Amino acid sequence: MAVYTRVDAEDIEQFLTRYDAGSLVSAKGIAEGVENSNYLLETTTDRFILTLYEKRVNPDDLPFFLGLLDDLVVAGLPVPPAIRDREGRQIQQLAGKTACLIQFLPGVSISHPTPAQAAATGKALARMHLSTADYEPTRQNDMGRPDWHKLARDCGPEGLNAIHAGLAALVDSELEFLDEHWPQNLAISAIHADLFPDNVLMLGDEVTGLIDFYFSCTDFTAYDIAVTHAAWCFSDDGLTFDSRISDALLAGYEAIRVIPEKEREALPVLARGAALRFLLTRAYDWINTPPEAMVTRKDPMAFLNRLSFYQQHPDVFSA
Repeated sequence: MAVYTRVDAEDIEQFLTRYDAGSLVSAKGIAEGVENSNYLLETTTDRFILTLYEKRVNPDDLPFFLGLLDDLVVAGLPVPPAIRDREGRQIQQLAGKTACLIQFLPGVSISHPTPAQAAATGKALARMHLSTADYEPTRQNDMGRPDWHKLARDCGPEGLNAIHAGLAALVDSELEFLDEHWPQNLAISAIHADLFPDNVLMLGDEVTGLIDFYFSCTDFTAYDIAVTHAAWCFSDDGLTFDSRISDALLAGYEAIRVIPEKEREALPVLARGAALRFLLTRAYDWINTPPEAMVTRKDPMAFLNRLSFYQQHPDVFSA
């Protein structure tokens, strides 16, 4: 979450008149994240998240995202649906941007997860995968392996090497490895593709919300496990791997959905891909985020460190 587009309180008040959502009490921009502009709204009846979709979210993809959330709500998953206005519309326009009013969920995002919290997240992820194995429509992963090549080109050797000496060559070498070793014919489902700790809300050891589905797509189910593993099992700088979190996350997942042997064998390569994906998107944002944006930039090196770990420890996913 972030704030790229500023919206006046008067415009938000007018926006809310489309809904049975009460009158505006307060609106606060949310600086965390990098993708969309987000405001926490408190009204006379409830709390909501107002999201304005920025350049990386294609408005044509919103029916996929919002339909997925609606289906997951029906399946009993703790996800935040987009609120419908009095005419039944979820997708709106505000300040020249496509926008949605999202249900606020209780809970807090954790910075330093415990094994119990990791296990609960693994269970929630597995339940989601079982619920989305046949989800229609489908959506191509626009941050998948073919797109990593374009991200590397857009960053450019000069930009990558300014972040870290020799990074451009490291990225080129890893792209070549992944092109040669990427698995085929694995199970697919609708996946979250971005389930970092800040996209999981918790009260104690209970998951109360899975949020921010704007990278969700149809892809290998095991790739979602790899992304979540890379997101949860390291210190923020990626230098320290926590085997307790890793064991708990995978055990929690398998308490609900057993990871087939073919998927488990593919996880080391998928995890390298996940680490490279976030290295490249963070590098791109590091190079291109405008200084006036109310956005917290994230260090690309944290995922270079994760990538190095996965390169050196392919046995980390062994049963």
